Amino acid sequence: MGEFKVHRVRFFNYVPSGIRCVAYNNQSNRLAVSRTDGTVEIYNLSANYFQEKFFPGHESRATEALCWAEGQRLFSAGLNGEIMEYDLQALNIKYAMDAFGGPIWSMAASPSGSQLLVGCEDGSVKLFQITPDKIQFERNFDRQKSRILSLSWHSSGTHIAAGSIDYISVFDVKSGSAVHKMIVDRQYMGASKRKCIVWGVAFLSDGTVISVDSAGKVQFWDSATGTLVKSHLIANADVQSIAVADQEDSFVVGTAEGTVFHFQLVPVTSNSNEKQWVRTKPFQHHTHDVRTVAHSPTALISGGTDTHLVIRPLMEKVEVKNYDAALRKITFPHRCLISCSKKRQLLLFQFAHHLELWRLGSTVATGKNGDTLPLSKNADHLLHLKTKGPENIICSCISPCGSWIAYSTVSRFFLYRLNYEHDNISLKRVSKMPAFLRCALQILFSEDSTKLFVASNQGALHIVQLSGGSFKHLHAFQPQSGTVEAMCLLAVSPDGHWLAASGTSAGVHVYDVKQLKLHCTVPAYNFPVTAMAIAPNTNNLVIAHSDQQVFEYSIPDKQYTDWSRTVQKQGFHHLWLQRDTPITHISFHPKRPMHILLHDAYMFCIIDKSLPLPNDKTLLYNPFPPTNESDVVRRRTAHAFKISKIYKPLLFMDLLDERTLVAVERPLDDIIAQLPPPIKKKKFGT
Repeated sequence: MGEFKVHRVRFFNYVPSGIRCVAYNNQSNRLAVSRTDGTVEIYNLSANYFQEKFFPGHESRATEALCWAEGQRLFSAGLNGEIMEYDLQALNIKYAMDAFGGPIWSMAASPSGSQLLVGCEDGSVKLFQITPDKIQFERNFDRQKSRILSLSWHSSGTHIAAGSIDYISVFDVKSGSAVHKMIVDRQYMGASKRKCIVWGVAFLSDGTVISVDSAGKVQFWDSATGTLVKSHLIANADVQSIAVADQEDSFVVGTAEGTVFHFQLVPVTSNSNEKQWVRTKPFQHHTHDVRTVAHSPTALISGGTDTHLVIRPLMEKVEVKNYDAALRKITFPHRCLISCSKKRQLLLFQFAHHLELWRLGSTVATGKNGDTLPLSKNADHLLHLKTKGPENIICSCISPCGSWIAYSTVSRFFLYRLNYEHDNISLKRVSKMPAFLRCALQILFSEDSTKLFVASNQGALHIVQLSGGSFKHLHAFQPQSGTVEAMCLLAVSPDGHWLAASGTSAGVHVYDVKQLKLHCTVPAYNFPVTAMAIAPNTNNLVIAHSDQQVFEYSIPDKQYTDWSRTVQKQGFHHLWLQRDTPITHISFHPKRPMHILLHDAYMFCIIDKSLPLPNDKTLLYNPFPPTNESDVVRRRTAHAFKISKIYKPLLFMDLLDERTLVAVERPLDDIIAQLPPPIKKKKFGT
């Protein structure tokens, strides 16, 4: 692997936003996740749970409800009173419509997917018809006395259940009138509470309504008679969310104590046809409130204040030897929030509403392997660049020379010129940036910092020439006719000749920057691209996919390299393929052309193409034998993968020079320390 001096950076004070709601789409096996800052993320569960798309947040959008309708159409609603639909191709908001009922607390799509219900602050339930282009208001249901906090459709589409404060209403969809009003019990641990909030309802096909409330109860109601059938007290705090399996044989609830409970419908006796709901499994994978849950055919999904998206597989529904059987905790975005200026040893950190520029510290001390060296000069916080307006930053980048910073929001594109004088730094904004650069999904500078490459959400790739303090738009590669595919990843060759771009549908296009034309398209692969880079000298494009496969494609020859063909023929080690976090960054050693450097959140790896690949009988994570063994043994046990798990969670790692690495870590304990305190629970012996 070689010896490196490593800058171990832990001053990236990044805290992900809490998860507010999730929505699972059974047709596409995708999961939509909304966070408290308005960001919406799309995870492809079939592609190793990869976060393939995201929509940036907005200060005025507090999303309270999220749902899929008409197959692939995604809607959200929130406290600003608007219903929004998302364009999953261009990765922007199609439109926003005011429901005119005040803040929206709940939303549900009909079983057919053709109608949309929203529950509002003023107690109204509003029905919208989903048309091919938009949604159209149809009518109001009978207004209730308090806000509608939860909604659920009956599978027939003829009735709905609505949870409010102190009661549950059952409505007839055709007439819009309330058929039953079921009063919930305010008793909480023997004491009478002032109000009982019904946080969630589920309407089963047999007419049973399941409710969860702020008194810590899960209750079963008969919608035909409006009576309580059974009640389970499961928590000393609020039960905040519920989700039912499609077969209606199990459901999952989440509590404010961080516990997730699984209920299953089981026979009363071994030979009986009569069944009853039984609480079977409690899970404690969260430290704070579980605000939302979802139930896929093979897993229980939960999220909340502690920012983790937890996917807990149901072992009876998955193949045990498959990586789908592993518990997953997704905390960090599957995209890079950090860029590096190697020449000036600067790091640019991206937050929701500002950027931070830091200069790395330095040392003159030396030591042996594993030593921590004292700093002769501490890291400097050079710049805090705050955005104007309520929109979140989509992407950002600093040039390799450290003289340019670019970032984009939905409505504007910003470019700044930096000047360094001794320890002082001055900033000048480049004015009159063209409007077509806005809503950029990826920004990248050329190695010599003379060109800026911008990928727009409409599929176009723009090339901007930089000189002095000005810019010139050189060219735009337009998407193929009839397609609007957002480009999410860019890679440029060190000589500036080639530009590779990857879209959301896993395709990779390579452009000739000098002749300004499309050079070739890499053969399509079933899984999305998570990272890619172009090697110096050889101009080989290395591509990592979400299923942990790594390909090497020769751009000049327009074909896969011999090494890549050998890898695909032999296959990767089974432990390599079972990793559950995607590769997010790839780089190369300037003096060692056979080395590929890459990392995910929990490991850093150097692939040496000159060495043989490990087989499944080889130890993948411990390729170094004891130092007292002979060189013959060392050579015999050596293989291509050199893996280090010292740094984690690893958000960014790159070479600064031949002998120096920079690693940016974000320990989970530091994130939890900045969250609000969880509910205090009495523990035995304390």
